[in-house]
Formats: sequence, structure tokens, C-alpha cells
Amino acid sequence: MPVVGFVNPQSPDGHAGRLRGFRQGLKDAGFVEGENLAIEYRWAEGQFDRLPALAAELVRRQVSVIAATGGPASPMAAKAATTTIPIVFISAEDPVRLGLVASLARPGGNLTGINFLNNELAAKRMELLRELVPGATRVAVLVNPANATTAETTLRDAQAAARAMGLQVQVLNAGTSREINAAFASLGRERPDALFVGGDGFFNSRHVQIVNLASRHAVPATYADRLMAEAGGLMSYGSDIVDAWRQFGVYVGRILKGAKPADMPVVQSTKFELVINTWTARMLGLAVPPTLIATADEMIE
Repeated sequence: MPVVGFVNPQSPDGHAGRLRGFRQGLKDAGFVEGENLAIEYRWAEGQFDRLPALAAELVRRQVSVIAATGGPASPMAAKAATTTIPIVFISAEDPVRLGLVASLARPGGNLTGINFLNNELAAKRMELLRELVPGATRVAVLVNPANATTAETTLRDAQAAARAMGLQVQVLNAGTSREINAAFASLGRERPDALFVGGDGFFNSRHVQIVNLASRHAVPATYADRLMAEAGGLMSYGSDIVDAWRQFGVYVGRILKGAKPADMPVVQSTKFELVINTWTARMLGLAVPPTLIATADEMIE
């Protein structure tokens, strides 16, 4: 029975929908966990410095393929651990810029995967937030400094977009639950007009905490993952993550059947979704403009 080594820098919390998509993709490719496939899971529980050891462990286990998830740190650790075992990644970052592949069309080497672009949608997310909160002049941006590459990309793009709209930016950092509480305490003192939450696996795992704090402080917030809007967050805009993880599972399955990563172009997500929680908008005293109503993929009542 082939074995897939799965590595992620966070915890299983908040990953149920994504893992369902991953297993569906594997099933589409003819593989069912526990029947004709085994998966070895390795979760770093937010400790990014554990990733190299976890990747090395999977290499020693001689898995058939490594499924590297949860941002750029996992595939980078896996790439450093082996040049022979195929690696499939799913990442919100540009894999060419990160040095994971030579090009999207011809990856070369032993890596390929799915690029779901969420961190490259920061400007669009900022525009949508401004459209929903037209009177905003100051926006807080929450990032996870432990996930350094993603945090830097998010800040660069969000700050550029904010400057173009004449918005002031306040940066908030949080890499633990306690730091999330501290960031919102600071937000409560500073009183920005809106909050931009960076796309990050750790934030997804703490989605209930973050959405509840945003509600308690009555701050309009935008998120990268629909998980947040479903939990009561005001608005999310990003790739259809579950579909991206399904594609990810399909790619892992194709490699198990003998395909070579070097010959498999990196797939870029083409499905993006805008989700607005109208109940939360009413609680915040916000009227959702007709333009957003018309373009939203889902309005949660």
C-alpha cells in the first residue's frame, strides 16, 4: 500500500473542510485512505522550526510522496530534506518567487503543486473592505510573524493597496492565542475603522476566537477564508480553498500512479469567492452596497 507523508505547520483545527477536499481529490484519482492508501500525518502545532525534522522523518519513512501544506515553510522544508521523493505543495505564495519550481509550466525537479493565490489577492480584499466601509480612514492589518514569508507578502500588498486609497495602516502581530488577545486589546485602544486579517493557517485554526473578538470590539473585518464568514465574520474573499485542496489530492494521486512532478504544471486556482455575512453587517450598522450584493457568491443570513 502506498504511503503519503502529510506535513503542515499548524494543527488539525480548522482543517476539516480542506482535508475533506484533499480526500475527495485522492478518491477522484482512485485512492481511498485506509483501503488502498495510507497517510502519515505530521502537524507542527504552530512551531515552524519543527518542520525540517518532520520532513526528514517522512523521508526516513520512505513515503511515496510528500504532501506539503499550510504555506511556503512546509514545501521548503520538504525540498531541503529530499531531491528524490516527489513533493506536492499547496501554497498561497508564488512558488517561482519562493524558488520551489523553475516555472509554473515546467517545474523541473521533484516539486509541483497548487497555487491558490490568496496572499496575492490582498489589494482586491482591501478594495472590497473599503467598498463595504466607505468612511474608513484607518485600517489595522493582522499578520502572523512566525509565518514570515506570508506575513511579509501580505503586509507589502495590503499597505500598497491602502496607500493607493489614502488609508492609514496599523500593523498587528500575533502568532499565539495570547498574542491574538493582545492584538485585539491594542485594536480596542487604537480604534481603527476596519480590520484586515491576513491569510494564515494559524488564524484559520483560531477562527472562532478571532471572529468573536472582532464582534466584541465591533470592528468590520475582512478575511481570506470563507471559514471566517461562516463563523460570523463580516466578509471573506479568496480562492475556493476546498476545491484547491481537491485539486491537490488529484495531483498527489496522479504521482502515486507514476506521473513525474517535473512534467506536471503548477495549477493556479481560478475559482474565487466573495462571501458576506449580512447578519454581521446589520449588527455593525453597515448597509451592504448593491454592487457587492450583485457580485457576492454567497450572502449568509
